[in-house]
Amino acid sequence: MAHRQIAIDGPAASGKSTVAKLVAQRLGGFYINTGDMYRAVTRAVLDAGIDAENDPEAVVALLASIDLRYWLVDGVPVLHLDDAPVVQDSIRAPEVARVVSYVARIAGVRDWLRERQRETRALGTIVMEGRDIGTVILPDASHKFYVTASPLVRARRRLAQAGEVVDGATLASVAAEIAERDRIDSTRAVAPLRPAEDAIHIRSEEHTSELQSPNTI
Repeated sequence: MAHRQIAIDGPAASGKSTVAKLVAQRLGGFYINTGDMYRAVTRAVLDAGIDAENDPEAVVALLASIDLRYWLVDGVPVLHLDDAPVVQDSIRAPEVARVVSYVARIAGVRDWLRERQRETRALGTIVMEGRDIGTVILPDASHKFYVTASPLVRARRRLAQAGEVVDGATLASVAAEIAERDRIDSTRAVAPLRPAEDAIHIRSEEHTSELQSPNTI
């Protein structure tokens, strides 16, 4: 059977990671989380003491000194930064969440990561999730989905994720942070967050999953 490319896009905490993992498992394919790639770059930027919001040139210059790729480990794709597996607790810390959208809107970063994301096609059938997969990274994907949920549901999910928010965060403060990230992601000049024209829209609310198109995988 020919290898398939599945693109799943959506905003923060929409449930797209959960959906992508389940689809990859069902198809016997490989799950690729491009958000983790941006978070890993952001972690490297923070560790280097770079102000991503005000010094994007320094962020792009840093890329020449790092390597970031998915490698198969026991048959599972594992993200590696400079030959070491990326630690989830490190890239999902609150300080990374606050800065990652500023890193992700830098054209040089997106260009650099685009090629590394496309390299994963060599693995076989892949299910890739992010914010510009169906529109930019895999525009010829065999299937495209756009997963979203109400702001309140997304804020609740983020609050429930250990390590994702600062101590003392409230539903209102997390919702405000998500709204700001949506604004940055959807209005950036390069590869803004938006569904592909031929994507199937899915609302991933807590107890329902409403398909907005009759098409199925």
